[in-house]
Amino acid sequence: MTRTFEDKPAVRTRVPILIGLAGPSGSGKTCSALRMATGMQKICGGETYVIDTESKRALHYAGKQFKFRHIEFGAPFSPLDYLAAIEHCVKKGASTVIVDSMSHEHEGPGGVLDMHEQEAQRITKAWQCGLEKAQFAAWAKPKGDRQRLINTILQLGVNTIFCFRAKEKTKPEGKKLIEMGWMPICGDNLIYEMTASLLLPAGSKGRPALSVSRQGEQQWIKIPKQCEGMFNCQLNEKTGEALARWGAGEAETPTIEDSPAPPEPEREEPSADSDGRD
Repeated sequence: MTRTFEDKPAVRTRVPILIGLAGPSGSGKTCSALRMATGMQKICGGETYVIDTESKRALHYAGKQFKFRHIEFGAPFSPLDYLAAIEHCVKKGASTVIVDSMSHEHEGPGGVLDMHEQEAQRITKAWQCGLEKAQFAAWAKPKGDRQRLINTILQLGVNTIFCFRAKEKTKPEGKKLIEMGWMPICGDNLIYEMTASLLLPAGSKGRPALSVSRQGEQQWIKIPKQCEGMFNCQLNEKTGEALARWGAGEAETPTIEDSPAPPEPEREEPSADSDGRD
């Protein structure tokens, strides 16, 4: 049977914004996500929900400054557990969801790496084979569940901000070690789906690095052409507002009328005597 297709003029329409914020402890991920979500809420209405895997650290910001619904999310951190939490937020009427942190889905208890290890052990017993032979087949379930998570997020239609922990990595090249730079702790196919993926360096207080030289950082940082110029200042409410207008189809290019914003007074940050994962 021959398929038939219909074409029509392309017009701007509503598209959800997916933002990835990666950085080490103290880079300002949580505060930046909340500020952008506050701006998005002005355009989209609804409520902001925070899925918190970081031992309630998002609650440091609760109060007059930020209004949001809080979900304490503990292990297991499988892709389908994350999906259930995100779907809960959407069913409750969330217009913007912050996931802080998404890195547990990769390397946390019950996350993809943990799932792979358990699946490899199961296959070894079922097939009566060595662990090495089971390694490849053991990726089928965790990666399949992750893809289901990604596909569903893309269909939910809500703005989502993902915070990722980041580590400095190196790779061997001959007798040398090449510095890859700050790399998000996550699956490559997840960061690939972001509308924009940004690096917040240590101590940056929410100001993305726009020019990087290290190979690894160049590979994963993504800023769409339409968004160039949007992220040359500290991420804030106006950033979120402009992105939401663009995502809603109201503007062809996200712009901030008075950008770049003047420097803001220092905000009191929560104590970093714990891990300070923000």
